[in-house]
Amino acid sequence: MSTSDPTDGDDTAPVEDGGGGPPPSREAIVERLRRVDDPELDRSIVDLEYVDRVDVDGDRVTVAFVLPTAWCSPAFAWMMATGIRDEVGALPGVADVTVDLRDHMHAEEITTGVNERRPFQAVFPDADAGVSAVRHKLDEKARLARQHAAVEALLDAGLAPEQIVALGRDQVDLDADGDRAVVSLRGGSVLVPVDAAPLARYLEKARAVGLADDHLFADPDGDPISLDAFESVQARARAARVNVDGQGSVCAALHESRNGVAVDD
Repeated sequence: MSTSDPTDGDDTAPVEDGGGGPPPSREAIVERLRRVDDPELDRSIVDLEYVDRVDVDGDRVTVAFVLPTAWCSPAFAWMMATGIRDEVGALPGVADVTVDLRDHMHAEEITTGVNERRPFQAVFPDADAGVSAVRHKLDEKARLARQHAAVEALLDAGLAPEQIVALGRDQVDLDADGDRAVVSLRGGSVLVPVDAAPLARYLEKARAVGLADDHLFADPDGDPISLDAFESVQARARAARVNVDGQGSVCAALHESRNGVAVDD
């Protein structure tokens, strides 16, 4: 996921870069690009194979990317473009990043605006909402989708709903044993092994959206889940997960049809 969060009114703030030093390798740049996601699909643009080209010329880097359709949301494309610019720009040895959005109906506006560090709403003054509001909404949907997978992993491990809603983050040890996490119950006297991957993905997004540390899971408003609301919240989370997965399948088919790129599920 991109660690950058473009704001509605100011997209011109300087970002940290490594300054001097040897230029980064193409492999290092691609690894950094894994932090940039398609905000609607909650997946890395590298995994989705959106990255079309990476050029390194000394301390200057150009990244070209292409989306599944020419009419993908300008706000989504803007988030990805600023994520590319900021993540690659934070690498040691990179002094300048040029982002090139290709084959999009707003390619020129987005490419120019992002490279010139102009605010989104200065480029798209008729937009209904700024990118911060859109990003927040999509991040919350992604959190719910990831929460569904994490809760299902806990249920599969034998935890009951009343145990799940009472969990705090300090009761989850992701470094326990490779692919297995450990959840502590009853003051740490009972340790339950759980599939680590869905919990790790969920916690990454929960931290990114600023979810409070005192509880592991939350309802759509970010509040702790009561036992009475467990089923309804899990149903909402399942709907979010189905929506994200469904959108991903549609975009993968469009991407393959348009660009000849097959994306793994």
